[in-house]
Amino acid sequence: MLPKIAKNQYHEATKLSFLSVQIDPNYVDSSTQPAAFKHYPKFFRRFPLDLENPSHSFLHFTSAISSQKIYREGSYSLRVNPSAGALYPTEIYVQIRGIKGIIDGIYHLEVETQSLTLIYELIDDGLEGYLFDNRLVKGYILLISCVYFRSSWKYKNRSLRYCFLDSGHHLGAIEASAYTQDLQTKILFDFDQLALNDDLGLENKEFVTTAIIVGDVKEKTIRKLRSPIPFVSGTDYFEPNHFVEAGYKDTLSPTKTTQEIIQPQFSVDKASYLQSIQKRRSARRFYQTQITQEAFFKVWESLLQPIATQSYEAIEIYAIVQNVSGIEPGIYYQEKCLKVGNFRDQMGYLCVNQAIGRDSAVLFFFVGDCQNYRIALQLAGLLGQRVYLKATYVGLTCSGIGAFFDDEVQAFLGTQGSVLYAVAIG
Repeated sequence: MLPKIAKNQYHEATKLSFLSVQIDPNYVDSSTQPAAFKHYPKFFRRFPLDLENPSHSFLHFTSAISSQKIYREGSYSLRVNPSAGALYPTEIYVQIRGIKGIIDGIYHLEVETQSLTLIYELIDDGLEGYLFDNRLVKGYILLISCVYFRSSWKYKNRSLRYCFLDSGHHLGAIEASAYTQDLQTKILFDFDQLALNDDLGLENKEFVTTAIIVGDVKEKTIRKLRSPIPFVSGTDYFEPNHFVEAGYKDTLSPTKTTQEIIQPQFSVDKASYLQSIQKRRSARRFYQTQITQEAFFKVWESLLQPIATQSYEAIEIYAIVQNVSGIEPGIYYQEKCLKVGNFRDQMGYLCVNQAIGRDSAVLFFFVGDCQNYRIALQLAGLLGQRVYLKATYVGLTCSGIGAFFDDEVQAFLGTQGSVLYAVAIG
């Protein structure tokens, strides 16, 4: 049995260094990769998503397959939300109540077939019963969960980071899809997740990370589900990782930092932004070409927009400007230049010798003190999704970088906070 680890020690225990990467280069046999899609048995009722229906369109673009890649070892389905190693551990469940033409119930969003699978019909119960404010929600309650073995199969203990970051990316995808439909969101990180995991039948193989309310709250109390949902595996086989399971449970305590909920306002044409959601890709390489100052500031602007959640962790934003017209290369914190210089080769090295770190025009680092590690990483992932989408919108490419030499990046930035995520644009 693992000893109990304090919240920030999960970050410490999964740091990369030049030596650790040499000792464990983390090669895997691709033929053993677990299945990337969850399916409920065929006797569950399914409803194909109709993109002409606004409700269906909203749900579709939270999780849609956007492209297929064919490789020697097989085909891969790319999605609107990026994922570390394209492993996609996250799943979406959505409660729908009071929406015309849709049965009141809890659905699994089946990504591979783009359909809603009805797994539970509502009476006087629902997901509201697990929220601290258990009033009825007319509209949608979306849950993001992680089938963590899809990620731990390759990334082992460090997959705890990637599960939370990927949840954050999925949060950003929901935020963007809702924005194009003029829907307001409320992100919940603090609720009775352990009880909800049990009643959704997730066992220890999958866990809920976040809830998002998209709808109106009514003055009626809703109780928990009257009966648990049967277990259905999210992958074809499973190997437990007790570090990941303990890390999830130990980060479930509510955050002590709260804020007023304010909706983000992105300066975009919503029809064009919807196209950006579909076109978003992770760049495999960058050319060392200059980007415009206007494009850089538009991406930067999206990072400064509020996040619609009451529970909050402060995320500091550093930008390593490498090739932006009219801006001197150097290290920038928020909007202040900390140090002038060309750090291309250093960025390539610090990002575990990845050329995308060296060749990008700008490299963003998201840093946090991590009072709640689960929340901080998800917020970093959400900000990463905003960078992806705004970069795509202004004609740039983007790539998230989850692997870097943690302590050396921290020293390079001169910060005491934990380095959570890097995102490159160019």
